[in-house]
Amino acid sequence: MAIMARRTHRVFLIFACMAAMCGAVPAQTDKTITVRMVDSRTGLLIASNNFLVRVNHLEAVHGDWVRTNEDGTGNLTLPGDATVISIHATYDSATQVYVNCDTNKDRGSADHAANPDRWYPVATILTSGMVAPNDCVGKKVPEKLQVVAKPGEFVFFVRPMNSMERFRE
Repeated sequence: MAIMARRTHRVFLIFACMAAMCGAVPAQTDKTITVRMVDSRTGLLIASNNFLVRVNHLEAVHGDWVRTNEDGTGNLTLPGDATVISIHATYDSATQVYVNCDTNKDRGSADHAANPDRWYPVATILTSGMVAPNDCVGKKVPEKLQVVAKPGEFVFFVRPMNSMERFRE
């Protein structure tokens, strides 16, 4: 009888330890980033609810991950395993895509693909914030376009497609 009680006690301890170890595994929590899309010429915020978000170099586009705030910014909720993001946005009833100014100089050049994506590290955005380059303006950036991002904030510059770009689409 004593042997049986010891075996039962050991089995119970093994299960208790396994349950404790499973509970100690950290759950992947969602990450939230504030997104600001800014006009490359005026420096004004563009409010949009048509964001196209990709994560971890995957092809899947998630348009429903951004919730637009009253001030025109957006709250982007990412899954816990997201390490890098790429963001675009649409206009004209979601049929035209804004040109991201971080890749503007690369568009269609001999050395680069027609629509390269820039990927931004989620960890950097969360800890210090990030402003994407604005290659749509000249070398001397006007004062109104010098933007600073707070921790947890991602700012990117866009412009509408020109007539030639719309024609190619």
